[in-house]
Amino acid sequence: MENFSVIPQRSESSTSITMVPLPSECRESKVRYPPLGAEKGATPPLSMACPGVLIPFILPRTRIVGHLAILTVVLIWATTYISTKILLGSFTPMQILLVRTILGFLALFLCNPRKMVYKQKSDRLILAGSGLCGIFLYYYLENTALVYSSASNVGVIVATAPFFTLLAVHSILKEEHLKAQYFVGFVLSMLGIALISYSGHTELKLNPLGDFLAFLGIIVWAFYITLTRVIARRGYPTLLVTRTMFFYALFGMGVVNLLFGDFPDFTVVVKSPYLYHFLFLGLIASALCFVFWNFGLKSIGAVKSSFYLYLSPAITIVFSVIILGEVITPTSAIGTALTLSGLLVSEFMRDRTKAPEIQQG
Repeated sequence: MENFSVIPQRSESSTSITMVPLPSECRESKVRYPPLGAEKGATPPLSMACPGVLIPFILPRTRIVGHLAILTVVLIWATTYISTKILLGSFTPMQILLVRTILGFLALFLCNPRKMVYKQKSDRLILAGSGLCGIFLYYYLENTALVYSSASNVGVIVATAPFFTLLAVHSILKEEHLKAQYFVGFVLSMLGIALISYSGHTELKLNPLGDFLAFLGIIVWAFYITLTRVIARRGYPTLLVTRTMFFYALFGMGVVNLLFGDFPDFTVVVKSPYLYHFLFLGLIASALCFVFWNFGLKSIGAVKSSFYLYLSPAITIVFSVIILGEVITPTSAIGTALTLSGLLVSEFMRDRTKAPEIQQG
């Protein structure tokens, strides 16, 4: 194994200074890091001290692209309920998931057919767990929940994913501290989501089985986020990682389908309008979105990425108005405002509290 020294580097999710590996060729050159003349409290690029050595470093511009990638994903995922509901009239949840995953895997394989070379033996298990959790189990539980429960109920429960992601990242990766802003933002967002989902309804109908499956789905999603974040630290190409996740998810689906014989009728799949919905779910909502999502996780972190999911119900309202001609009620407008306020409190207030610490060095 290559010999490493260490250098100070700021953590992506905290203001503390951590230690990261310094390549042996740079250490042996006896360079000084940080170099002379660096500002107090600053952590200049390693290239200043060790030219010619490629060190992974997330630039502010990359973080901006990461935010845009996650926002694009949430915009697309907020519309998938419509396609899924239409397909559930002719296909089972497992059949829908199998077809969209096959399409997604084929698209990713054509984009990057290279073999995955693992840096550590445990990485294979982590990638397999990530694919099974995030692409197979989560979507299977969500699709099945829509059979037994309303879209409103499932939407509210799924929107709690950022909170459970925070708990998972805090407990397993020790990346985030549980601060008051998160809980305040969570309460505001959940109040807003409840108003959005139940505006115009006089009673709340609970569906224990469907709601339980949706709740189980967000716990599985939290594990997917955590495992993907671990893989992101290894430096693998995002496209290759996503394709490998799809492979293991597809393998899990194949085993389940062999046991229960729940294969779709592909002569029906290729018929209109089903084919268009499957292409959207497989190529756009699955392949493209998971590439964007995994890139966002690598760029801005697990918790920041997950908090964008709070926007999903508000985005669904906008598309309902544009596509279905629905009218935004005052209750929905208030709910949307509360949801956005919760996101701002949870994320941007936290960033403001970090600023003074960064300046102190």
